[in-house]
Amino acid sequence: MTRHGLDEARRASMGDSAGISIIIPLSERNDDLGDLFATYSQALGRTGRSLQFIFVLDGGFASLADELHGIDPGQHSLEVVSLSRTFGESAALTIGFDRAIHDLVLTLPAYQQVEADSLPALIDAISDADMVVARRWPRHDSRLNQISGRAFHFLLRVITHANFRDIGCGVRLIRRKVLDEVTIYGDQHRFFPILADRKGFRVVEHDMPQATSEASLRVYRPGVYLSRLIDLMGVFFVVRFTKKPLRFFGMVGSALMTAGGLILTIAVVQRYFMSTALSDRPILLLGSLFVVLGVQLFALGLIGELIIFTHARDLKEYAVGETVNFDREKGK
Repeated sequence: MTRHGLDEARRASMGDSAGISIIIPLSERNDDLGDLFATYSQALGRTGRSLQFIFVLDGGFASLADELHGIDPGQHSLEVVSLSRTFGESAALTIGFDRAIHDLVLTLPAYQQVEADSLPALIDAISDADMVVARRWPRHDSRLNQISGRAFHFLLRVITHANFRDIGCGVRLIRRKVLDEVTIYGDQHRFFPILADRKGFRVVEHDMPQATSEASLRVYRPGVYLSRLIDLMGVFFVVRFTKKPLRFFGMVGSALMTAGGLILTIAVVQRYFMSTALSDRPILLLGSLFVVLGVQLFALGLIGELIIFTHARDLKEYAVGETVNFDREKGK
């Protein structure tokens, strides 16, 4: 039996549709884990559902693992997974998804982003959706963080056409069918709602008051902001051009070939009608470079299209919302 089959059998034997699996990855900052578990379990315990807590330690957290081992889970299930080294938060979440036994999976950060008392309302909001993303509102953090967040989400809307207002919040409630269809890697966990929305799942935002502990000013290294921008461009390509690479590379290649052709045309006209020498003009090299780059990019898009065509039968970019069969009664 494959690993996926083992996970399915494990969920079938242990899980139930009314329970919730809570995944808490530890990769960067964290609050006191004992207090955090008590706060989360007390708030979610009011839903009356069976709870499975999964802490995934992304390498190098031996002291935190010891702290978690000393927690009394009470009536809830508690599982601690320690990775051999740092693999990133996407990998930690994926491992948590594999270990989850319930149909509803809730991801929570290792520090409070929202007031825990509002978590039961998030559970109720999943009734008409496949994924619910918490939006921290009203906000208590600094004005600078709010402005930078709005600027980031403005770029996000322009690039992906997805109208999310707090993609950075790690509080998300997800149905199992979404996890079976959407794969994340690298730093794509931040853009999980966009990838799920692209697949056709119903993704909604739910306002939750921001935790008062988040009120302080948070300033990151310049490299962090650059990484976020690069990740955003990566998601732009994944969302818009994964199944049609020729449209992206073809547009860029065609633009370069057109620009290069115009430059070369102007240079030739100047040579024959204005007696301007070509041998010592950088514009000739620039035009030739644009044409060569354009041809290469266009060819790269064609190769991508051939690869997509070859594997088209195995690719699935949609999600079925509902299927209703009306069988004709026998004898009529």
